[in-house]
Amino acid sequence: MEPGAARPRPVLTTGSVLPEDAERATLVARVHSPEYDGPCVAAVRGERVVDLTAVVPTVSDLMERDDAVAVVREADAGHGWRLDELLEAPVGRRDVPHLLAPVDLQVIKAAGVTFAGSLLERVIEERTGGDPAQAARVRERVTKAVGGTLDGIRPGSPEADRARELLVAEGLWSQYLEVGIGPDPEVFTKAPVLSAVGVGADIGVLGASVWNNPEPEVVLVVDSRGRVRGATLGNDVNLRDIEGRSALLLGRAKDNNASCAIGPFIRLLDEDFDLDTVRGLDIGLRIDGTDGYVLHGNSTMRGISRDVLDLVAATHGPHHQYPDGFVLFTGTLFAPTEDRQAPGTGFTHEYGDVVRISSPRLGALVNTVVPSEQAAPWTFGVRALTRNLARRGVL
Repeated sequence: MEPGAARPRPVLTTGSVLPEDAERATLVARVHSPEYDGPCVAAVRGERVVDLTAVVPTVSDLMERDDAVAVVREADAGHGWRLDELLEAPVGRRDVPHLLAPVDLQVIKAAGVTFAGSLLERVIEERTGGDPAQAARVRERVTKAVGGTLDGIRPGSPEADRARELLVAEGLWSQYLEVGIGPDPEVFTKAPVLSAVGVGADIGVLGASVWNNPEPEVVLVVDSRGRVRGATLGNDVNLRDIEGRSALLLGRAKDNNASCAIGPFIRLLDEDFDLDTVRGLDIGLRIDGTDGYVLHGNSTMRGISRDVLDLVAATHGPHHQYPDGFVLFTGTLFAPTEDRQAPGTGFTHEYGDVVRISSPRLGALVNTVVPSEQAAPWTFGVRALTRNLARRGVL
């Protein structure tokens, strides 16, 4: 992200951002270096963040290496930075080192409607046509009709087919139910390569949106062979009013300036952190408004309806390849419904909200909500990256 108007970041400390077992974690970061006027692949080693760019010029290259864990733990490093100084850097300043989203050339994909709780909220968005004033009434009807019908159903199973027949008979079948309990998951491209923002940065909500919310998610990091190499946290910002008008507006609802946050670090799979650990991750959400408003939420990957490897297989395989790898948002259980601005309208963001998405094994991703139109413009793309790395002699 290129700079906008500089202002302080949310208060970030090593203790609040690192995983609780950071001393055992294999953590990958990306750092903007003023010295090179570009990004560096880095390893988090205690309180130090060390430059690995001379060994692996991109995170994508690192994920392709079978010895990625050893590289992050042991490779001779170039210069480095103190983690606390990176966390204290002001927003939008290219003249000071700061953390970036920890992914680069990977395609940013997302799976939707993978949790029953958020599935019902998608149906509600559709039934209201994106009008938050109708949310409470429609929620009552849908919950009464569907209720526990979807609990524990395996997508694509005979039980799912029977649930579909029931919901069709009730006049409640939906395109969201199709991807929620049908045989094929929803997988879409969330954002362009290199467009994600990292911890401490502003996150954008389209100015036209009046009904929206964060989507705290676990994000898988997958190499070109379809192997899950690590995990991180993400915020797949959701514009409920725009997508609720039509699912064909998904691109406008999901892909806007600064609308995708990933971080704080990639945690590589190793002897202390494997796929079963990922399957059991708990995720916390806290939103602090400038007016003293506070919202708490919690979810768990144990509630997901499709296994993470099934989501990877739906994304990558003989039908589709990703030569630079990809990252995959796995969906969210969290869909806030408590009223914030007016009775019956549910939750929506206000500018200045500080959103903290956390998981004990992954750390915390913290961002401040601004209009997408006022977030720092995205100007550092693939051409800029390749030119920068070539100029530095690391390609």
